[in-house]
Amino acid sequence: MIEDDLRAAFAQHEPLTPPTGPLRAAIDRLAIGRRRRRRRWQAGGTALALLGVLGLGVPLLTPERAGPPPTAELLGESGRPAPTGALNILLLGIDGDGQTAARADAVLLVHIPADRSRPYLVSLPRDLKVSIPGQGTDKLNTAFSFGAGFTRPEMTKGYELTRRTVAELTGVRVDAGVVLTYRAVRSLTDALGGVPACLPERVRSVHTKRVFPAGCQRLDGAASVDLLRQRYGLPEGSQDRERNARLFAAGLVRQTTDQGVLTDPVRLAKLLTTVGPDLVVSPDRGALLDLLRLAPTLRSVEPVGIGLPIARPTGEDRYLRTDPKLAPEFLTALREDRLGDWTARHPKLVDEAR
Repeated sequence: MIEDDLRAAFAQHEPLTPPTGPLRAAIDRLAIGRRRRRRRWQAGGTALALLGVLGLGVPLLTPERAGPPPTAELLGESGRPAPTGALNILLLGIDGDGQTAARADAVLLVHIPADRSRPYLVSLPRDLKVSIPGQGTDKLNTAFSFGAGFTRPEMTKGYELTRRTVAELTGVRVDAGVVLTYRAVRSLTDALGGVPACLPERVRSVHTKRVFPAGCQRLDGAASVDLLRQRYGLPEGSQDRERNARLFAAGLVRQTTDQGVLTDPVRLAKLLTTVGPDLVVSPDRGALLDLLRLAPTLRSVEPVGIGLPIARPTGEDRYLRTDPKLAPEFLTALREDRLGDWTARHPKLVDEAR
């Protein structure tokens, strides 16, 4: 009897039941929106790994320390078309805290090819003899201090003069830039719980007497900074230091990836909050968003490390000079976006994989 009553009640009210189509459509829209937000988190995380990890920072250039852009802004939509063609990002590591005169002791160019295969991390020697616009000829690392000034330095001007110098040296357009202090390296490394670095040879610190054995090891923030400062006592001096910086950056990328920071919004936001006070951020949010949006198109975030070929120093010359045979060929490959072919033909000049 009860079942008959229930059937009768359902039959009486069935015409009043709203159609299910609009409800299903709303659920589908919600699911699509969530998937898009997830993809934007992943894109933002990957780009931060490339720009903030390879470059140990985020695109910047304001005189004041403002921290990284808000996470929501980093992952927002952009009405600008996605960048096409090869991109070049200049990464500068300065030897001070940004408050006093400093030189750019690490000058690296991240080349992202048009086919989006993988990034190439190119070291430009700090002691390389170059023409600095308006300053004559000097070492590459002095371009930053000439531009920033020696009292109350302006990091934006130091970056800009270095950017112009690098653009003239390489013949490529520099699309974005990063300036990084050792304090930012330390805080970023510790926030990630340390970074694995695989060294081809033993390094002994002339500053702390710490010994870094050959092989793979995990470095905390203080050890990372100590390693990155070392050039005295290394067989090839500053060239070995530049190689170690590339190896450290590659380990930082792997650590970020292995920890899942790239796909975890909470962890990514926490990392930005931790490192933010040590970074200076560009007011040009559009350029940053453009770089974030291209990250999902990269087939691999594992960088290929290579140094600009230089000639072996002779005598007491304080400058390094480019290799007369290999450097022109290398720079032509860089300008023509053919670094993949060049590194395949010169495997001994490429950093060994871990």
